[in-house]
Amino acid sequence: MAFKIVVSQKAETHQVEIDDTKALNGLVIGDEFDGAIVGLDGYTLKITGGSDKNGFTMKKDVSGTRRIKSLLTGGTGYHPKADGVKRRKTVRGNTIAEDIVQINTVVTKAGSKSIADILGAGEEEEE
Repeated sequence: MAFKIVVSQKAETHQVEIDDTKALNGLVIGDEFDGAIVGLDGYTLKITGGSDKNGFTMKKDVSGTRRIKSLLTGGTGYHPKADGVKRRKTVRGNTIAEDIVQINTVVTKAGSKSIADILGAGEEEEE
């Protein structure tokens, strides 16, 4: 199983896939880790969320790796169309485990080279 890491920096987002899932297992939303794990040397990334293999979003205030049905009034996992509407939705806990497929991150410390240069995103588009 591989993780898809979505790296956001200002208005840019990049997606990186890694096969080494053990390096990120056990980290919680809000934790920072070295970008070298995903191939971004010199960068520090902060986990902001993610989703599991069934598409359920990770929620910061649910501890552990469990899945629960929570009564939500808005925020992560539910966006009501009218005020005061509540709904019971399934959400995933805040800890990264084997079931997680996508991890959303934001850059907290940038490296000397841009992310596009490191990943070589510009080379594929030029023909």
